[in-house]
Amino acid sequence: MQADTRSTTRGYTIALVGIALWSTTAVFIRYLSEQYHLPPLVLAFWRDLFVTLSLALGLGLVRRSLLAPAGLRRHLPFLLLYGLVLAVFNALWTTSVSLNGAAVSTVLAYSAPAFTALLGWRLFRERLNAAKIGAVVLCIAGCVLVAGAYDLAAWQVNPVGIAVGLVAGLAFAGYSLMGKAAAQRGLSAWTSMVYTFGFATCFLLLLQRPATILWLGPHLAGWGVLALLAVGPTVGGYGLYTLSLEYLPASVASLLATLEPPLTALWAYLVLAERLTGVQLIGTGVILAGVVLLRIGEIRPTAP
Repeated sequence: MQADTRSTTRGYTIALVGIALWSTTAVFIRYLSEQYHLPPLVLAFWRDLFVTLSLALGLGLVRRSLLAPAGLRRHLPFLLLYGLVLAVFNALWTTSVSLNGAAVSTVLAYSAPAFTALLGWRLFRERLNAAKIGAVVLCIAGCVLVAGAYDLAAWQVNPVGIAVGLVAGLAFAGYSLMGKAAAQRGLSAWTSMVYTFGFATCFLLLLQRPATILWLGPHLAGWGVLALLAVGPTVGGYGLYTLSLEYLPASVASLLATLEPPLTALWAYLVLAERLTGVQLIGTGVILAGVVLLRIGEIRPTAP
């Protein structure tokens, strides 16, 4: 039991560090959007491509065996599907933002913990106890407060936009569950990531237009920021989050990911001088309460 507790603690630590890195994504995206007006789908394609190249290079230099592990061929159909789920999430997320605005799309995407908890219970027989249900409610409520979506005016959108946002949340839940399935297959988190992002890049390439794919043109600084976005928040964030799924249930990792909105708000305050409102601070506290409740619920069954 003590070993299980140490393993769970390790999973929490890895996930939280990854989510902290992941939460800086919005700072990079805002810079690229404001300075270069980079279209979202073009940004998603180049980010995934840079992630794939940097991972392939890094693993080639450090752990070449992870690029072609034993039995890789039989896992390729699964990794292809995993990459498709990631590409769908990226495409739906950017579309949701354009249809719904940032606040509503954020809340809709973070319907993922509820989807993940239910699907994890159904597909992987993960426990769905009172603590986990309470954590789902608290985390989603906190996301509503942090995103400012408690304002009814923010929800004056078309039904198609709402549907796209909810499917984006479902796609993120699918990404979490696919990561859990990859861990159960014995695939390294880094192997899963390099192939998943590689396949996602191929799928996103199908959505590009020749007139916009080289949007940044000769702007080397823009390419540099885009590469930094790929190596830092994406490789670090996605990589550590995927690694945490080797130690945590997918529903737990997905709930921890709801820390991203308040952390993003904090980064925006520190780096972009955006103001944190009282409601956002309350929402942050609600999300943290949900994570604490989740942690208590995970530890209590293993107590002697």
